Amino acid sequence: MSEHFSLAVHGGAGTITRGLLSAEKEQEYRQGLVNALRAGQAILQQGGTSENAVLAAVIALENNSLFNAGKGSVFNFEGLHEMDASIMRGQDLKAGAVTCVQHIKNPIQAAYAVMHQSEHVLLSGAGAEAFAKSQHISFEEPAYFFDTFRFEQWKSIAGTSSVQLDHTEKKFGTVGAVARDTLGNLAAATSTGGMTNKRWGRIGDTPLIGSGTYANNHTCAISCTGHGEYFMRAVVAYDISCLIEYKGYTLKQACDYVVKDKLAALGGEGGLIAVDSEGNIELPFNSEGMYRGWCNESHLETSIYL
Repeated sequence: MSEHFSLAVHGGAGTITRGLLSAEKEQEYRQGLVNALRAGQAILQQGGTSENAVLAAVIALENNSLFNAGKGSVFNFEGLHEMDASIMRGQDLKAGAVTCVQHIKNPIQAAYAVMHQSEHVLLSGAGAEAFAKSQHISFEEPAYFFDTFRFEQWKSIAGTSSVQLDHTEKKFGTVGAVARDTLGNLAAATSTGGMTNKRWGRIGDTPLIGSGTYANNHTCAISCTGHGEYFMRAVVAYDISCLIEYKGYTLKQACDYVVKDKLAALGGEGGLIAVDSEGNIELPFNSEGMYRGWCNESHLETSIYL
């Protein structure tokens, strides 16, 4: 058993320019990241599991309306909220996910329940909500998820075929966490409200194991944020794991190659957070910024821009 642990979180990547973010708002985002890190760090400091740490960190982000997940989820074409989440642990590759859920307060808790209390990996829509109710997971009325900024953002394109990736300045607000605990076990969790004005039951990379979320004790744990269609096509999270397992890449080499070369060549914008079996952390992105933070037993920091 090692006394060392590592934890990283993200709150979205994209075109985040300093001129569009006031000093006060920047501090709010940073504090939101710190709160999520503290929630996971408290568990890891007590010898808790990586999966419980990423669960706690993502719940903290889902409960913060600044981020496009849970309480702060964007509006879809019908003016409703459709949320996705997934979680995976590295020691046995167990995973759980939900997609297109509308009323679950913390979708990541439903994903966690799918992993532990069902024989399945991914549940969708009404079925996922019925399962969540059977597990006594908290539900909320639509008013809980309402945010004035998100509503005005949606109203500006409502009734059109346009979609927006979270904020009008192209910030991708998916949230996530990755961790290595003191036993050396890895875990990853991701949650999102998806695209503003999305329709036809659009699903991004967040609930798809291997695309937006992946964890394997032998390699790494990954949580992605960005334009989900590209992350799905590139199978980003699993691709990084494969480069480590089959090619002998370091975590940094694998992350840089996939995010800055392969993904960028496709036209995919975004980033990810990663931790490997040794506890090394990488936070790569190919956009102008990514809300991110990391900590271990003695250090904690957050960042937004390059």
